[in-house]
Amino acid sequence: MTETVEMYTDGACRGNPGKGGWGVLLRYGDVDKTIYGGELMSTNNRMEMTAVIKGLEALTRASHVLITTDSKYVLKGMTEWLSNWKARNWRTASKKPVQNVELWKQLDVLVSQHSVEWSWVKGHSGHTENEIADQLANLGIDELIE
Repeated sequence: MTETVEMYTDGACRGNPGKGGWGVLLRYGDVDKTIYGGELMSTNNRMEMTAVIKGLEALTRASHVLITTDSKYVLKGMTEWLSNWKARNWRTASKKPVQNVELWKQLDVLVSQHSVEWSWVKGHSGHTENEIADQLANLGIDELIE
């Protein structure tokens, strides 16, 4: 895995739950690729997770991926909580079922196919790539057909 891909992701919701969108900026060298989409009924956390899933699905081969997200839910889920959830058969420390378990499982499989590094950036703080991902997520909502 010698190729390094930078991935910037964001999710958005109008209403929570409500119309949701996700956006991804992928950067490989000097080439940028953007992808986005939306769902008529979702939550902000689901859209944040979907952005990372769609970004990883867009990769055509195993890569070193630097994922930057403004979602502490996604970041902590993948770097702190996931191993314990799996050890407890997808239950939280309070023995409740993990929310969005199907997305966590999908994300777990996709991440295992790459060498992934995670970083967090404060949303809406002027971080150029995060702002692009945010605009894409909102475009995903804007283009929804009811």
